[in-house]
Amino acid sequence: MILKKILVATDASEYSRKALKRALEIARKFDSEIELLIVMDQPRAYAVNLLDEHINWREQNELGGEQAIQDTLQGSDSSNVNIIKKVMQGKPANIILQEIENQNIDLVVMGSHGYGAITGTILGSVSQRVLHGAKCSVLIVK
Repeated sequence: MILKKILVATDASEYSRKALKRALEIARKFDSEIELLIVMDQPRAYAVNLLDEHINWREQNELGGEQAIQDTLQGSDSSNVNIIKKVMQGKPANIILQEIENQNIDLVVMGSHGYGAITGTILGSVSQRVLHGAKCSVLIVK
């Protein structure tokens, strides 16, 4: 089995941190690269606001996403593993599935539960959609 790229979907929850730790173990065994991805879902109310408010929302989302990435990395030993950090905007399951195809992901690792307010429930509809829609293996970590 060749695992060049592992995608870890995060929302900074404890389950996401466990998923990252598992992905790091796998990455070391297979000399894989990890893409640590958080998808910030745009609230519907912002879609109809004026442009300047929309930009402010994007900036706030970007800062929140970067903080979530740092929170996920906290307490994990990421030495000897190349980690690409990405903050993207959109519907989490859709973006994760697009990223799997666009980046030739070999394995997705996700936590079994997450913070609904940040990215939607991870095991809820997001994990189910990724699990059923992905063209690669998906590991759900408890």
